[in-house]
Amino acid sequence: MPPPETRSWYPEDPEVALWLADAIVVVHFAVVLFVILGEVAVLLGRPLRWRWTAGRGFRVAHLAVIVFVAATAVAGDLCPLTIWENDLRRIAGKPLDQASFVAHWAHELLFVDVDVATLTWWYVAFCLLVVASLRINPVRWRGSSPG
Repeated sequence: MPPPETRSWYPEDPEVALWLADAIVVVHFAVVLFVILGEVAVLLGRPLRWRWTAGRGFRVAHLAVIVFVAATAVAGDLCPLTIWENDLRRIAGKPLDQASFVAHWAHELLFVDVDVATLTWWYVAFCLLVVASLRINPVRWRGSSPG
């Protein structure tokens, strides 16, 4: 059961908790796709003249997510989405094998069997790539053309 100070928003109904846990793992998977595919788009954006890849909102959101992920990993903490999903599954009293089909596969793709230290290094390296891509495909801060 989650600690009392974080329990306030968790539902008491096990079915609602299970539905929310499934929804969170799907959102978590979407965030990972945003970070990975977003970086692929950024790296291809300049040579392919995709102006949106230099857009301020997209780039700030993209950078903020990966900086948060890397900082959380370096601090030795779990992602809040992982914590919430685990807490909600405990409330539901049902293991992952009772998740929906989509949530089950999103979970399988997200949570690979890799040493935590190795995963932390990958997050930091990917974060550095995202930072370096600010030079490769500069952000359009005021609507002007990049670079």
